[in-house]
Amino acid sequence: MSVHDSAVLVTGAAGFIGAAVAEALMARGQAVIGIDNMNDYYPVSLKRARLDRVGVRFGNLFQFRELDFADMNALSAGLEDQRFGAIIHLGAQAGVRYSLENPQAYVASNLAGHVNMLELARAREVGHMVYASSSSVYGGNTKLPFAVEDRADHPVSLYAATKKADELMSETYAHLFRIPLTGLRFFTVYGPWGRPDMAMWKFADRILSDRPIDVYNHGEMHRDFTYIDDIVGGVLACLDRPPADDGDEKAGGSVKPHALYNIGNNRSEHLMRLIEVLEQACGRKAELNLLPMQPGDVPATYADITALTRDTGYAPSTPIEEGVPRFVEWFRSFHGR
Repeated sequence: MSVHDSAVLVTGAAGFIGAAVAEALMARGQAVIGIDNMNDYYPVSLKRARLDRVGVRFGNLFQFRELDFADMNALSAGLEDQRFGAIIHLGAQAGVRYSLENPQAYVASNLAGHVNMLELARAREVGHMVYASSSSVYGGNTKLPFAVEDRADHPVSLYAATKKADELMSETYAHLFRIPLTGLRFFTVYGPWGRPDMAMWKFADRILSDRPIDVYNHGEMHRDFTYIDDIVGGVLACLDRPPADDGDEKAGGSVKPHALYNIGNNRSEHLMRLIEVLEQACGRKAELNLLPMQPGDVPATYADITALTRDTGYAPSTPIEEGVPRFVEWFRSFHGR
């Protein structure tokens, strides 16, 4: 059975990207088994609202189980009766700054949890596992745009270090067990149903309630802002194209079934430009609280998506001038503003 026809296990299914990917899979007719531990890193009510939306739209194709994939025994027992041919592993402890406060959460979810998912993929002999990495692995790299071939061995946060470790562990499993794996380095994803801990949400919330916004590095920041619909399209395109395996390396083969890609908008926007677009969408000016750079942060991100476009046809089509107003419209509606 191809990965396009089989049921798909989606981790982090109550999360921003996870819920959107689950919806897109079911929209094309695939059943989804979603798992999430529903932790309180941000309000659980938002996670439940995402699940309710998915359930209302695709209840006949959607099963959800509250499971923590960092607990291997619970994961195995909770999925014992489930059959799936592919995994999209998006669940993780997110956030750069929170990793300075609660490192153990990152060790459990992003390190032990990732190994557990690799072991599950191995035991179930899945046709493909797509997993979430992050643009943060590039650390303070000053070469722009960031290319997958660039060195990524100087992380500036524990979160980034765990994501780089996930890539290395995946490389090992692809080598030893020939499991088809694809890692995606996400670049600043935003859009409706987004995350309250991210700048886009915080800025909109404060602008609409006439409170000042915190602007780090005195506004001298650049980010590759990627709209959720573009991200989802790229994730599914990767799922449908498992990386090639040229066979036994002892016999001369050298290509492991492990691919790594940047997935971004291929545009690096000045933070002050983003604020301008937000002001226009919100219909009011922002009061700026200019602050120095935060520990663990980087001044610029910019995705070279050449490889992803070449291999999957990925072509992001949503500039911030279109995506930000869509987000603000949803934000107003969701909060009754």
